[in-house]
Amino acid sequence: MYQDDNVVAFRDLAPQAPEHVLVIPRQHVASAAEVEDPTLWGTLMDAVVRVAREMGMERRGYRIVVNCGREACQTVHHLHVHLLSGRPFSWPPG
Repeated sequence: MYQDDNVVAFRDLAPQAPEHVLVIPRQHVASAAEVEDPTLWGTLMDAVVRVAREMGMERRGYRIVVNCGREACQTVHHLHVHLLSGRPFSWPPG
């Protein structure tokens, strides 16, 4: 869906919403707790917003999720941002 020198974005294989995209850094970082370079967050969020705009998600809204650790349901040990849209979401989240 999107890629540059620092990040890759692609559709989730087990989507939790009609539109579910993962945005991941090319550099391996196991989780949000292990980010040492704060510019990585800016790089990831820039890509998330870019993909959301390109997909027209701004009209209805979207949710950004980062799971960190076992109890937060992080099952893939490579930092990634979930970009979800296309249905109403509830609060608080699951």
